[in-house]
Amino acid sequence: MKSHLKSFRSIGALVALLLASTVFASSASKIDRESDKALIVFNEEISGSEIFLNQAAGYLVFPRVIKVGIGVGAETGEGVLRVGGQTVAYYRTTAGSIGLQLGAQAKSIVIAFLTKEALQKFQNSNGWKVGVDGSVALIDLGAGKTIDTDNVRDPVVGFIFGSKGLMYNLTLEGSKFTKLDKS
Repeated sequence: MKSHLKSFRSIGALVALLLASTVFASSASKIDRESDKALIVFNEEISGSEIFLNQAAGYLVFPRVIKVGIGVGAETGEGVLRVGGQTVAYYRTTAGSIGLQLGAQAKSIVIAFLTKEALQKFQNSNGWKVGVDGSVALIDLGAGKTIDTDNVRDPVVGFIFGSKGLMYNLTLEGSKFTKLDKS
């Protein structure tokens, strides 16, 4: 049993090292530029997304979230919170997992807060965690599909797109969002 714990710790340290060397500490201007690019891809892939985002009280954009796993998995990325189309804050997302996994994956995430109450709850939190502080309904649309805003009833919805790599795990459950000081 002790040897298994030691192996998991070693693997966990390796995963943490890989993530730290890939994603941390982008400048505010770089996060803004990358978020703009991610929104262009989002708008190209999903018809009606621009109207949808304009109707949202605010939205998070994580242009590049990296997930690495070797038995123990971790993911992280930096992004922006936009209200009225303007960046109002910067955030980091992090999540961890244990289970059968091997590989790496990069993806983009957009999370829309469709009500002012949902946005305020997020902004007033000290580290908002999916499944604890609120739930995010994932919208499953393929490229070329249209968002039907009449059928979206959840106050917080998420989109995962541009996913490339060896892992396939489209979930935000357990993801934590922490505000960053990028001033």
